[in-house]
Amino acid sequence: MSETTRAGAAAPSPVRNPVVEALKEALMAGLLAATLASFILGVKTVDAPGGLQLEYRWHWVLIAFGVVAVGRFLLRLLWWRRDAALPGAAAAIGRSAGQLAQPLGKFAGPALLAAAFLLPFMPFIGRYEMDIAILVLTYVLLGWGLNVVVGYAGLLDLGYVAFYAVGAYAYALLATHFGLGFWTVLPLAGILAAIWGMILGFPVLRLRGDYLAIVTLAFGEIIRVVLLNWQEVTGGPDGISGIPRPTFFGLEFKRFGENTFHQFFGIEFSPMHRLYFLYFIILVLALITYMVTNRLRRLPVGRAWEAMREDEIACRSLGINPTNTKLTAFAIGAFFGGLGGSFFATRQGFISPESFTFIESAIILAIVVLGGLGSQIGVAIAAIVMIGGFEVFRGLEEYRMLLFGLLMVVIMVWRPRGLVSHRMPTIFLGKERKAVSAEMVGEGSG
Repeated sequence: MSETTRAGAAAPSPVRNPVVEALKEALMAGLLAATLASFILGVKTVDAPGGLQLEYRWHWVLIAFGVVAVGRFLLRLLWWRRDAALPGAAAAIGRSAGQLAQPLGKFAGPALLAAAFLLPFMPFIGRYEMDIAILVLTYVLLGWGLNVVVGYAGLLDLGYVAFYAVGAYAYALLATHFGLGFWTVLPLAGILAAIWGMILGFPVLRLRGDYLAIVTLAFGEIIRVVLLNWQEVTGGPDGISGIPRPTFFGLEFKRFGENTFHQFFGIEFSPMHRLYFLYFIILVLALITYMVTNRLRRLPVGRAWEAMREDEIACRSLGINPTNTKLTAFAIGAFFGGLGGSFFATRQGFISPESFTFIESAIILAIVVLGGLGSQIGVAIAAIVMIGGFEVFRGLEEYRMLLFGLLMVVIMVWRPRGLVSHRMPTIFLGKERKAVSAEMVGEGSG
């Protein structure tokens, strides 16, 4: 072989050891985590006789370094490895997981529904557990309402808390100033929120993506600022107190007085009766939201939402009016947000603008995204995990947001399209249903 041929030949690329590469990345990730944790976890201010003093907790920094380094090493070595053997194994695992998840998914909805109805009758359920269950169902309702806008229509809404606030203040003002009952104001609050949803829909008809998100975020902040400064109507930062509670056909849940629940049924008074009543109210409202949105998804308007989500230009070419499609999505999603706000006001008995900040919109949007866009069962599971998880880690007040962020990162790595990433189309042509089902099972959970 000539010198020219030898010189022109490409030099063989060095073989990289995957373990060494994984160790390097793990060390870099651990050092970065330790650097950030040194300010967040390593130093804490405590009260002392001479004033505030610094308390150093370097063991937490070492724990953060170890957790991140080990997690990065395992991800790089086992999950992100690029050799030829892993894709085939991953595909086989995905097919197996998909075949296992398909029959389980059929029973997930009925199992959750049965557990929801039987929960108040469990012997281990007390006041605290009932409060958590009511809170979780409230976010399930809000998640299903936002799922219409984000999951079905593909419109990124960062100001959904505005409709939540409109429903809450609508009930509070109508109940305290005009003496209207909860069952009378409940649909009115939803209708008022839907009107505001259409008002938001008009300015954003030509916007999409980041621009749409910015406008909806601004709308949510505008509503909060108005509630904070319009003191003559909303009470400003003091909020509205003394909001009436819902009644059971005119029977009130109180110890003394006339027309009380326990006197009418001849039972001993218990404060749990009101919690049970509130629980079944929000459960029924959540089920109504589920049934209505699920039915709308199969109607022409629901198919128009999905068409616009996939490709708005193709949607226009098919003769679908994007203006009406967007307005209906915003209005229907806002309607259910108003129902949730009205229930929140009657449950708390007091509302203020501090209850309707951007973080509420972020939590509801995170529930929808982590559950899987367009998946109602996934939204319910995500609400249980996120809202219930907040309460599980309530004792770790300093680290709740860190754990929340870690949970989101883990889910985004493990299930980048949400907990329930696949959903059957609403309409099929000919015999495509079997083909689509087989394809979804083959893709599995990867």
